Amino acid sequence: MKLKTLFIVFLAVLVSSCGMFGEKNGKGRKGDSSRTTGWEYNAEETGNIPYISGYEQETGPGLTFVQGGTFSMGRVEQDVMYRWDNHPRRVTVASFYMDETEVSNQDYREYTHWLGRVYPGDRAKLDAALPDTAKWRKELAYNEPYVNNYFRHPAYSDYPVVNINWEQATAYCAWRTDRVNEQILVSRGILARDNTQTGQNVFTTDTYLVGLYQGTEGKKPQENPDGTTRRVKFEDGITLPTYRLPTEAEWEYAAYGLIGNTDGELLTDRKIYPWNGAYLRQDAKKGKGRMKANFIRGRGDMMGIAGALNDNADIAAPVFSYEPNDYGLYCMSGNVNEWVADVYRSLSFNDVDEFNPFRGNVITERKRDANGTWMVDKYGEIIKDTIADERNYLDGDPNSQAVEGDNWNAAQNNKTDGMYIQDNRPGAFSSLISDEVRVYKGGSWADRPYWLVPGTRRYLEQTKAQDDIGFRCAMTGVGSPEGF
Repeated sequence: MKLKTLFIVFLAVLVSSCGMFGEKNGKGRKGDSSRTTGWEYNAEETGNIPYISGYEQETGPGLTFVQGGTFSMGRVEQDVMYRWDNHPRRVTVASFYMDETEVSNQDYREYTHWLGRVYPGDRAKLDAALPDTAKWRKELAYNEPYVNNYFRHPAYSDYPVVNINWEQATAYCAWRTDRVNEQILVSRGILARDNTQTGQNVFTTDTYLVGLYQGTEGKKPQENPDGTTRRVKFEDGITLPTYRLPTEAEWEYAAYGLIGNTDGELLTDRKIYPWNGAYLRQDAKKGKGRMKANFIRGRGDMMGIAGALNDNADIAAPVFSYEPNDYGLYCMSGNVNEWVADVYRSLSFNDVDEFNPFRGNVITERKRDANGTWMVDKYGEIIKDTIADERNYLDGDPNSQAVEGDNWNAAQNNKTDGMYIQDNRPGAFSSLISDEVRVYKGGSWADRPYWLVPGTRRYLEQTKAQDDIGFRCAMTGVGSPEGF
């Protein structure tokens, strides 16, 4: 018995002296010292060299993880529109996060409620965010009840928000980023809740991280190793990356959910829709014959016959309707179309990179005044300068633009507008293609089955909205694709 006790004591001393498990002297784990100098990280005596090991990204509210990989992006069936704008090509998408549902009316009403509370005297800011409910109106249809009810009535709280243009969707993503990061800091006790925010004194992730937003320190502020408190930094990894619209490649990859159709590295079945097979009806015993998505079955048939409503939806359906795909994402086909981040070009499949393909990069950096102080607008948001606009990169240059004349390669100042006819005169023909035209995908309650195929694509000016277009958010995944 004594021998056993002595062995346990010896083992405990050994573990403690080696730092094999747990923390050593309360300062990090074994190996938390520099392989370059041998100096200990996060220790006062070595100058508090910062280092965080084993970081794992927290999943933001409403999101689900989408493990990245390679897939064939583009057409999987006949191009009945003959646009030739989605030829199949092999690409790779990095892992990311995506909303499991479309943004609902309730989700969006939280945004407009916050705007009305924080900027009570600024009606223009609130109006700029509100859905254009008049889009429900049709000259020869009685849709007035939707104009008045769809966004505001509690009966539609869990339905996808529609009549939101691309710019409004992007602004919502930015607002959501700030509210989620603010909540993280409040939940950790780093900041105290502040319901008096208004004007320029409003929490944004950027203004907090650069020290412009002060707020009120919470009961558990961020500490240095010596016990002094400090402001959270970007390098702490506490705040999440931005919510944003998914790229077209991300959206299409997530919609197919091919993670359920693999045997090792072999793709056993390619999909037409987010589910297996070419059928649009349920084949399982439960719900047999019911539609797998919300769409138009035929001319004038929006939902089936009374007593046997095949998709149980006349317009959109609640966001958790129908079965999710293998990533756990709902309504990636049907219900409402969804905005993605990309600028539309018919030849994107020829132009974009093989890894994380995307056309639409506008690179900005925070702006300082002559004294080096960060510049903010009247809403407290940091002003940014555009340092690069890649939306029309290699689209309009001499290699891609046909200019009349003998030496068209010598043409100067070629740009996108020269590739596509732009004519604002009444009655004149004008192409929709510009740097302000965005892609939307997925099909809707107002579409035929062809548009339910994730590879199909359509486009609309980013300032316009429709009663069958909504959106969902995505977030970049940092670190390895699945963790090591």
